[in-house]
Amino acid sequence: MRDDDTAPHRPGRRLTTKETAELLGVKPETVYAYVSRGLLGSRREPGGRASTFEAGEVEALARRNRREAAGTPGTGGDLSVRTRITLIERDRYYFRGVDAVELAARHSYEEVAEWLWTGRLIPGVSFTAPEATVQVARRAVDALSEHASPVDRLRVAAIAAAAEDPLRFDLSEEAVLHTARLLVPTLVAALPPALHTHRDEGPLAHRLWGRLTGRPADEASLRVLDTALALLADHDLAASTLAVRVAASARAHVYAAVSAGLGVLEGPLHGAASGLAHRMLLDVLDQGTAVPVIAEELRAGRRVPGLGHRLYAGEDPRARALFGLLEQLPRAESALLAARDVVATAARHTPLHANVDLALAVFTASCGMPAAAGETIFAVARTAGWIAHALEEYGERPLRMRPSGHYVGPRPPQPLPDQGLAPDSAAAGPA
Repeated sequence: MRDDDTAPHRPGRRLTTKETAELLGVKPETVYAYVSRGLLGSRREPGGRASTFEAGEVEALARRNRREAAGTPGTGGDLSVRTRITLIERDRYYFRGVDAVELAARHSYEEVAEWLWTGRLIPGVSFTAPEATVQVARRAVDALSEHASPVDRLRVAAIAAAAEDPLRFDLSEEAVLHTARLLVPTLVAALPPALHTHRDEGPLAHRLWGRLTGRPADEASLRVLDTALALLADHDLAASTLAVRVAASARAHVYAAVSAGLGVLEGPLHGAASGLAHRMLLDVLDQGTAVPVIAEELRAGRRVPGLGHRLYAGEDPRARALFGLLEQLPRAESALLAARDVVATAARHTPLHANVDLALAVFTASCGMPAAAGETIFAVARTAGWIAHALEEYGERPLRMRPSGHYVGPRPPQPLPDQGLAPDSAAAGPA
Protein backbone atom coordinates (compact mmCIF):
# COMPACT_ATOMS: atom_id res chain seq x y z
CA MET A 1 0.00 0.00 0.00
CA ARG A 2 1.40 3.45 -0.95
CA ASP A 3 1.72 6.18 1.68
CA ASP A 4 -0.81 8.33 -0.16
CA ASP A 5 -3.37 5.53 0.08
CA THR A 6 -3.85 6.39 3.73
CA ALA A 7 -3.97 10.17 3.35
CA PRO A 8 -6.82 11.73 5.34
CA HIS A 9 -10.19 11.67 3.57
CA ARG A 10 -12.28 14.81 3.50
CA PRO A 11 -14.25 15.42 6.71
CA GLY A 12 -17.55 13.58 6.94
CA ARG A 13 -16.82 11.15 4.15
CA ARG A 14 -18.02 7.60 4.79
CA LEU A 15 -16.52 4.46 3.30
CA THR A 16 -18.21 1.41 1.89
CA THR A 17 -17.44 -2.04 3.27
CA LYS A 18 -15.24 -2.76 0.24
CA GLU A 19 -13.27 0.47 0.69
CA THR A 20 -12.90 -0.17 4.41
CA ALA A 21 -11.66 -3.72 3.84
CA GLU A 22 -9.11 -2.51 1.27
CA LEU A 23 -7.83 0.24 3.56
CA LEU A 24 -7.44 -2.20 6.47
CA GLY A 25 -6.03 -4.98 4.30
CA VAL A 26 -8.62 -7.52 5.47
CA LYS A 27 -11.60 -9.41 4.08
CA PRO A 28 -15.07 -7.80 4.24
CA GLU A 29 -16.22 -10.34 6.86
CA THR A 30 -13.34 -9.23 9.10
CA VAL A 31 -14.66 -5.66 8.90
CA TYR A 32 -17.92 -6.85 10.44
CA ALA A 33 -15.96 -8.79 13.06
CA TYR A 34 -14.29 -5.48 14.00
CA VAL A 35 -17.75 -3.96 14.37
CA SER A 36 -19.05 -6.80 16.54
CA ARG A 37 -16.03 -6.42 18.82
CA GLY A 38 -16.45 -2.67 19.20
CA LEU A 39 -13.28 -1.77 17.30
CA LEU A 40 -15.18 -0.02 14.53
CA GLY A 41 -18.52 1.76 14.26
CA SER A 42 -20.95 1.41 11.36
CA ARG A 43 -24.29 2.76 10.25
CA ARG A 44 -26.77 2.26 7.44
CA GLU A 45 -27.62 5.27 5.34
CA PRO A 46 -31.34 6.16 5.01
CA GLY A 47 -32.85 4.04 2.26
CA GLY A 48 -29.70 1.95 1.91
CA ARG A 49 -29.05 -1.67 2.85
CA ALA A 50 -25.24 -1.60 3.09
CA SER A 51 -23.27 -0.40 6.10
CA THR A 52 -20.88 2.54 5.85
CA PHE A 53 -17.93 3.49 8.03
CA GLU A 54 -16.48 6.82 9.15
CA ALA A 55 -13.23 7.39 7.24
CA GLY A 56 -11.29 8.87 10.15
CA GLU A 57 -12.10 5.96 12.44
CA VAL A 58 -11.07 3.46 9.76
CA GLU A 59 -7.78 5.30 9.20
CA ALA A 60 -7.05 5.32 12.93
CA LEU A 61 -7.60 1.57 13.11
CA ALA A 62 -5.38 1.06 10.04
CA ARG A 63 -2.59 3.10 11.64
CA ARG A 64 -2.88 1.13 14.88
CA ASN A 65 -2.68 -2.16 12.97
CA ARG A 66 0.42 -0.96 11.08
CA ARG A 67 2.13 0.13 14.31
CA GLU A 68 1.38 -3.28 15.79
CA ALA A 69 2.79 -5.02 12.73
CA ALA A 70 5.94 -2.88 12.92
CA GLY A 71 6.46 -3.84 16.54
CA THR A 72 6.20 -0.36 18.06
CA PRO A 73 6.57 -0.70 21.87
CA GLY A 74 3.23 -1.07 23.57
CA THR A 75 1.37 -2.06 20.41
CA GLY A 76 2.28 -5.68 19.92
CA GLY A 77 6.07 -5.84 19.55
CA ASP A 78 6.34 -6.55 23.28
CA LEU A 79 3.77 -9.36 22.97
CA SER A 80 1.04 -7.09 24.23
CA VAL A 81 -2.26 -8.11 22.64
CA ARG A 82 -5.50 -6.16 22.66
CA THR A 83 -8.27 -8.28 24.16
CA ARG A 84 -11.77 -7.81 25.54
CA ILE A 85 -11.90 -11.18 27.27
CA THR A 86 -10.01 -11.19 30.59
CA LEU A 87 -8.52 -8.48 32.79
CA ILE A 88 -6.29 -9.30 35.78
CA GLU A 89 -5.94 -6.36 38.13
CA ARG A 90 -5.27 -5.83 41.85
CA ASP A 91 -5.44 -9.52 42.78
CA ARG A 92 -8.79 -9.95 41.04
CA TYR A 93 -9.74 -11.03 37.54
CA TYR A 94 -12.68 -10.24 35.29
CA PHE A 95 -14.38 -11.90 32.32
CA ARG A 96 -15.57 -9.18 29.92
CA GLY A 97 -15.57 -6.70 32.81
CA VAL A 98 -17.51 -8.93 35.23
CA ASP A 99 -15.84 -10.31 38.37
CA ALA A 100 -14.95 -13.88 37.36
CA VAL A 101 -15.25 -15.30 40.87
CA GLU A 102 -18.76 -13.89 41.29
CA LEU A 103 -19.68 -15.14 37.81
CA ALA A 104 -18.46 -18.66 38.61
CA ALA A 105 -20.32 -18.65 41.93
CA ARG A 106 -23.65 -17.89 40.26
CA HIS A 107 -23.41 -19.55 36.85
CA SER A 108 -22.51 -22.94 35.40
CA TYR A 109 -19.41 -23.59 33.35
CA GLU A 110 -21.49 -23.69 30.16
CA GLU A 111 -23.04 -20.30 30.95
CA VAL A 112 -19.62 -18.79 31.67
CA ALA A 113 -18.31 -20.24 28.39
CA GLU A 114 -21.15 -18.58 26.46
CA TRP A 115 -20.37 -15.31 28.23
CA LEU A 116 -16.72 -15.54 27.16
CA TRP A 117 -17.64 -16.40 23.57
CA THR A 118 -20.53 -14.04 22.93
CA GLY A 119 -20.87 -11.59 25.81
CA ARG A 120 -24.35 -13.01 26.49
CA LEU A 121 -25.55 -15.02 29.47
CA ILE A 122 -27.91 -17.83 28.50
CA PRO A 123 -29.45 -19.41 31.62
CA GLY A 124 -29.54 -23.20 31.52
CA VAL A 125 -27.51 -23.49 28.30
CA SER A 126 -26.32 -27.04 27.63
CA PHE A 127 -23.74 -28.41 25.20
CA THR A 128 -24.43 -31.65 23.31
CA ALA A 129 -22.04 -33.56 21.08
CA PRO A 130 -23.20 -35.51 17.99
CA GLU A 131 -23.09 -39.24 18.71
CA ALA A 132 -21.22 -39.96 15.46
CA THR A 133 -18.44 -37.52 16.37
CA VAL A 134 -18.23 -38.90 19.91
CA GLN A 135 -17.85 -42.46 18.62
CA VAL A 136 -15.04 -41.45 16.25
CA ALA A 137 -13.23 -39.61 19.05
CA ARG A 138 -13.68 -42.50 21.48
CA ARG A 139 -12.26 -45.03 19.04
CA ALA A 140 -9.21 -42.82 18.48
CA VAL A 141 -8.68 -42.34 22.21
CA ASP A 142 -9.20 -46.05 22.99
CA ALA A 143 -6.43 -46.91 20.52
CA LEU A 144 -3.85 -45.02 22.60
CA SER A 145 -1.35 -46.69 24.91
CA GLU A 146 -2.34 -47.13 28.55
CA HIS A 147 0.49 -44.71 29.33
CA ALA A 148 -1.22 -41.86 27.46
CA SER A 149 -1.80 -38.78 29.59
CA PRO A 150 -5.21 -37.08 29.87
CA VAL A 151 -3.95 -34.30 27.62
CA ASP A 152 -2.79 -36.89 25.06
CA ARG A 153 -6.35 -38.23 25.02
CA LEU A 154 -7.93 -34.80 24.71
CA ARG A 155 -5.60 -33.81 21.89
CA VAL A 156 -6.32 -36.99 19.97
CA ALA A 157 -10.06 -36.48 20.55
CA ALA A 158 -9.81 -32.94 19.14
CA ILE A 159 -7.95 -34.19 16.05
CA ALA A 160 -10.46 -37.01 15.51
CA ALA A 161 -13.37 -34.58 15.83
CA ALA A 162 -11.70 -32.26 13.32
CA ALA A 163 -11.27 -35.06 10.79
CA GLU A 164 -14.99 -35.79 11.14
CA ASP A 165 -15.93 -32.17 10.33
CA PRO A 166 -15.55 -31.32 6.62
CA LEU A 167 -16.57 -27.70 7.30
CA ARG A 168 -13.89 -27.09 9.92
CA PHE A 169 -12.19 -24.40 7.82
CA ASP A 170 -15.22 -22.13 8.02
CA LEU A 171 -13.95 -19.44 10.38
CA SER A 172 -17.06 -17.29 10.45
CA GLU A 173 -18.19 -16.44 13.96
CA GLU A 174 -21.40 -18.44 13.64
CA ALA A 175 -19.53 -21.55 12.44
CA VAL A 176 -16.87 -21.33 15.16
CA LEU A 177 -19.51 -20.94 17.87
CA HIS A 178 -21.34 -23.98 16.51
CA THR A 179 -18.09 -25.97 16.64
CA ALA A 180 -17.32 -24.74 20.16
CA ARG A 181 -20.62 -25.99 21.54
CA LEU A 182 -19.92 -29.43 20.05
CA LEU A 183 -16.19 -29.72 20.71
CA VAL A 184 -16.20 -29.18 24.48
CA PRO A 185 -18.68 -32.00 25.23
CA THR A 186 -16.94 -34.24 22.66
CA LEU A 187 -13.65 -33.89 24.54
CA VAL A 188 -15.33 -34.93 27.79
CA ALA A 189 -17.28 -37.80 26.23
CA ALA A 190 -14.13 -39.19 24.58
CA LEU A 191 -12.37 -39.71 27.92
CA PRO A 192 -12.57 -43.27 29.30
CA PRO A 193 -15.15 -43.51 32.10
CA ALA A 194 -14.05 -44.29 35.65
CA LEU A 195 -17.61 -44.88 36.78
CA HIS A 196 -19.24 -47.78 34.93
CA THR A 197 -22.76 -46.52 35.61
CA HIS A 198 -21.87 -43.12 34.21
CA ARG A 199 -24.26 -41.48 31.69
CA ASP A 200 -23.46 -38.70 29.25
CA GLU A 201 -26.23 -36.29 30.10
CA GLY A 202 -26.81 -33.32 32.35
CA PRO A 203 -24.40 -30.45 33.05
CA LEU A 204 -20.86 -30.85 31.78
CA ALA A 205 -19.45 -31.09 35.32
CA HIS A 206 -21.70 -34.11 35.98
CA ARG A 207 -20.46 -35.80 32.80
CA LEU A 208 -16.83 -35.05 33.62
CA TRP A 209 -17.13 -36.41 37.19
CA GLY A 210 -17.54 -39.99 35.95
CA ARG A 211 -14.35 -39.62 33.92
CA LEU A 212 -12.33 -38.57 36.97
CA THR A 213 -13.35 -40.93 39.77
CA GLY A 214 -15.29 -44.12 40.45
CA ARG A 215 -16.85 -42.64 43.56
CA PRO A 216 -20.51 -41.64 43.34
CA ALA A 217 -21.11 -37.91 43.02
CA ASP A 218 -22.81 -35.70 45.58
CA GLU A 219 -24.19 -32.21 44.96
CA ALA A 220 -21.56 -30.42 47.04
CA SER A 221 -18.67 -32.10 45.17
CA LEU A 222 -20.30 -31.45 41.79
CA ARG A 223 -20.65 -27.80 42.73
CA VAL A 224 -16.91 -27.62 43.47
CA LEU A 225 -16.11 -29.22 40.11
CA ASP A 226 -18.46 -26.95 38.16
CA THR A 227 -17.10 -23.85 39.93
CA ALA A 228 -13.52 -24.96 39.28
CA LEU A 229 -14.28 -25.33 35.57
CA ALA A 230 -15.81 -21.86 35.45
CA LEU A 231 -12.97 -20.25 37.42
CA LEU A 232 -10.34 -21.83 35.16
CA ALA A 233 -12.11 -21.05 31.87
CA ASP A 234 -9.65 -18.25 31.07
CA HIS A 235 -6.75 -16.37 32.64
CA ASP A 236 -5.57 -13.81 30.09
CA LEU A 237 -2.57 -14.69 27.90
CA ALA A 238 -1.18 -17.75 29.64
CA ALA A 239 1.35 -19.71 27.58
CA SER A 240 -1.24 -22.09 26.15
CA THR A 241 -3.59 -19.24 25.26
CA LEU A 242 -0.81 -17.42 23.43
CA ALA A 243 -0.19 -20.60 21.41
CA VAL A 244 -3.89 -20.69 20.53
CA ARG A 245 -3.81 -17.08 19.35
CA VAL A 246 -0.72 -17.71 17.24
CA ALA A 247 -2.51 -20.66 15.57
CA ALA A 248 -5.66 -18.58 15.06
CA SER A 249 -3.60 -15.72 13.66
CA ALA A 250 -2.38 -18.13 10.99
CA ARG A 251 -6.06 -19.01 10.41
CA ALA A 252 -5.80 -22.54 11.72
CA HIS A 253 -9.31 -23.92 12.34
CA VAL A 254 -10.59 -23.99 15.91
CA TYR A 255 -9.84 -27.71 16.46
CA ALA A 256 -6.19 -27.07 15.54
CA ALA A 257 -6.06 -23.95 17.71
CA VAL A 258 -7.36 -25.93 20.71
CA SER A 259 -4.85 -28.69 19.94
CA ALA A 260 -2.05 -26.08 20.04
CA GLY A 261 -3.21 -25.02 23.49
CA LEU A 262 -3.32 -28.62 24.70
CA GLY A 263 0.25 -29.16 23.50
CA VAL A 264 1.55 -26.30 25.64
CA LEU A 265 -0.61 -27.26 28.62
CA GLU A 266 1.38 -30.44 29.30
CA GLY A 267 4.32 -28.50 30.70
CA PRO A 268 4.93 -28.97 34.45
CA LEU A 269 4.84 -25.19 34.90
CA HIS A 270 1.34 -24.92 33.44
CA GLY A 271 -1.50 -27.45 33.41
CA ALA A 272 0.44 -30.28 35.06
CA ALA A 273 1.26 -28.24 38.18
CA SER A 274 -1.82 -29.48 40.07
CA GLY A 275 -0.65 -33.09 39.64
CA LEU A 276 2.63 -32.25 41.37
CA ALA A 277 0.70 -30.60 44.21
CA HIS A 278 -1.60 -33.66 44.43
CA ARG A 279 1.34 -36.03 44.90
CA MET A 280 2.87 -33.70 47.47
CA LEU A 281 -0.36 -33.66 49.50
CA LEU A 282 -0.52 -37.46 49.48
CA ASP A 283 3.05 -37.54 50.82
CA VAL A 284 2.10 -35.09 53.57
CA LEU A 285 -0.94 -37.17 54.50
CA ASP A 286 1.19 -40.33 54.49
CA GLN A 287 3.88 -38.83 56.74
CA GLY A 288 1.52 -36.87 58.96
CA THR A 289 3.42 -33.61 58.59
CA ALA A 290 4.59 -31.32 55.80
CA VAL A 291 8.07 -30.71 57.25
CA PRO A 292 10.00 -33.64 55.67
CA VAL A 293 8.10 -33.27 52.38
CA ILE A 294 8.87 -29.56 52.04
CA ALA A 295 12.44 -30.14 53.20
CA GLU A 296 12.92 -32.69 50.40
CA GLU A 297 11.52 -30.27 47.81
CA LEU A 298 13.89 -27.52 48.96
CA ARG A 299 16.86 -29.90 49.19
CA ALA A 300 16.28 -30.95 45.59
CA GLY A 301 16.15 -27.30 44.53
CA ARG A 302 12.55 -27.61 43.39
CA ARG A 303 9.86 -25.01 43.77
CA VAL A 304 7.15 -26.12 46.21
CA PRO A 305 4.12 -26.85 43.99
CA GLY A 306 0.83 -25.09 44.62
CA LEU A 307 2.33 -21.91 46.09
CA GLY A 308 2.59 -18.40 44.66
CA HIS A 309 1.53 -16.86 41.36
CA ARG A 310 3.40 -14.29 39.34
CA LEU A 311 0.21 -12.32 38.55
CA TYR A 312 -1.01 -12.03 42.15
CA ALA A 313 0.94 -10.31 44.89
CA GLY A 314 -1.68 -11.50 47.36
CA GLU A 315 -3.93 -14.53 47.34
CA ASP A 316 -4.97 -16.23 44.11
CA PRO A 317 -8.72 -15.41 43.93
CA ARG A 318 -9.45 -18.77 42.28
CA ALA A 319 -7.85 -20.62 45.17
CA ARG A 320 -9.73 -18.54 47.73
CA ALA A 321 -13.06 -19.35 46.06
CA LEU A 322 -12.36 -23.08 45.82
CA PHE A 323 -11.04 -23.39 49.37
CA GLY A 324 -14.26 -21.76 50.58
CA LEU A 325 -16.29 -24.49 48.86
CA LEU A 326 -13.94 -27.29 49.91
CA GLU A 327 -14.39 -26.34 53.55
CA GLN A 328 -18.01 -27.46 53.14
CA LEU A 329 -16.94 -30.97 52.04
CA PRO A 330 -16.42 -33.30 55.02
CA ARG A 331 -14.33 -35.64 52.86
CA ALA A 332 -11.89 -32.79 52.11
CA GLU A 333 -10.98 -32.06 55.74
CA SER A 334 -7.76 -34.10 55.84
CA ALA A 335 -6.45 -32.76 52.52
CA LEU A 336 -7.31 -29.20 53.58
CA LEU A 337 -5.33 -29.62 56.80
CA ALA A 338 -2.41 -31.00 54.78
CA ALA A 339 -2.56 -28.00 52.42
CA ARG A 340 -2.55 -25.56 55.33
CA ASP A 341 0.44 -27.39 56.79
CA VAL A 342 2.26 -27.03 53.45
CA VAL A 343 1.61 -23.29 53.34
CA ALA A 344 2.67 -22.75 56.97
CA THR A 345 5.80 -24.91 56.66
CA ALA A 346 6.92 -23.33 53.38
CA ALA A 347 6.36 -19.86 54.87
CA ARG A 348 9.42 -20.41 57.09
CA HIS A 349 11.47 -20.35 53.90
CA THR A 350 9.43 -18.11 51.59
CA PRO A 351 5.99 -16.77 52.53
CA LEU A 352 3.75 -17.54 49.57
CA HIS A 353 -0.01 -17.86 49.24
CA ALA A 354 -1.71 -21.03 48.03
CA ASN A 355 -2.62 -20.94 44.35
CA VAL A 356 -5.35 -22.65 42.37
CA ASP A 357 -3.16 -25.72 41.76
CA LEU A 358 -3.10 -26.48 45.49
CA ALA A 359 -6.87 -26.01 45.72
CA LEU A 360 -7.35 -28.39 42.78
CA ALA A 361 -5.02 -30.88 44.46
CA VAL A 362 -7.10 -30.80 47.65
CA PHE A 363 -10.21 -31.49 45.58
CA THR A 364 -8.75 -34.32 43.50
CA ALA A 365 -7.00 -35.99 46.43
CA SER A 366 -10.09 -35.90 48.65
CA CYS A 367 -12.40 -37.27 45.92
CA GLY A 368 -10.35 -40.36 45.11
CA MET A 369 -9.17 -38.98 41.77
CA PRO A 370 -5.74 -39.73 40.23
CA ALA A 371 -3.01 -37.09 40.30
CA ALA A 372 -3.62 -36.27 36.63
CA ALA A 373 -7.28 -35.36 37.26
CA GLY A 374 -6.42 -31.73 37.98
CA GLU A 375 -4.77 -31.49 34.57
CA THR A 376 -7.91 -32.89 32.95
CA ILE A 377 -10.10 -30.36 34.77
CA PHE A 378 -7.74 -27.57 33.76
CA ALA A 379 -7.67 -28.62 30.10
CA VAL A 380 -11.45 -29.02 29.74
CA ALA A 381 -12.06 -25.72 31.54
CA ARG A 382 -9.51 -23.72 29.55
CA THR A 383 -10.91 -24.95 26.22
CA ALA A 384 -13.66 -22.34 26.63
CA GLY A 385 -11.14 -19.55 27.02
CA TRP A 386 -9.02 -20.79 24.13
CA ILE A 387 -12.01 -20.72 21.83
CA ALA A 388 -12.90 -17.20 23.01
CA HIS A 389 -9.37 -16.05 22.16
CA ALA A 390 -9.44 -17.84 18.80
CA LEU A 391 -12.73 -16.09 17.97
CA GLU A 392 -11.21 -12.75 18.89
CA GLU A 393 -8.05 -13.43 16.88
CA TYR A 394 -10.02 -14.44 13.77
CA GLY A 395 -11.33 -10.87 13.75
CA GLU A 396 -7.82 -9.40 13.69
CA ARG A 397 -5.37 -8.97 10.83
CA PRO A 398 -3.98 -12.38 9.79
CA LEU A 399 -0.44 -13.37 10.80
CA ARG A 400 0.00 -10.41 13.13
CA MET A 401 1.49 -12.66 15.85
CA ARG A 402 4.93 -12.55 14.25
CA PRO A 403 7.68 -11.25 16.55
CA SER A 404 11.11 -10.64 15.03
CA GLY A 405 14.00 -12.87 16.02
CA HIS A 406 17.15 -11.31 17.50
CA TYR A 407 19.95 -13.22 15.79
CA VAL A 408 23.06 -13.74 17.95
CA GLY A 409 24.88 -16.44 15.94
CA PRO A 410 28.04 -16.09 13.82
CA ARG A 411 27.86 -13.29 11.29
CA PRO A 412 27.75 -14.39 7.64
CA PRO A 413 29.38 -15.21 5.40
CA GLN A 414 30.77 -18.32 7.07
CA PRO A 415 32.60 -21.10 5.20
CA LEU A 416 30.72 -24.29 4.47
CA PRO A 417 31.21 -26.71 7.38
CA ASP A 418 33.35 -29.80 6.99
CA GLN A 419 31.36 -32.98 6.52
CA GLY A 420 30.29 -34.48 9.83
CA LEU A 421 30.95 -31.34 11.88
CA ALA A 422 28.26 -29.19 13.43
CA PRO A 423 28.14 -25.60 12.11
CA ASP A 424 29.31 -24.14 15.42
CA SER A 425 32.29 -26.50 15.50
CA ALA A 426 33.30 -25.54 11.97
CA ALA A 427 32.96 -21.85 12.74
CA ALA A 428 35.11 -22.17 15.86
CA GLY A 429 38.11 -23.46 13.92
CA PRO A 430 40.94 -25.56 15.38
CA ALA A 431 41.32 -25.70 19.14
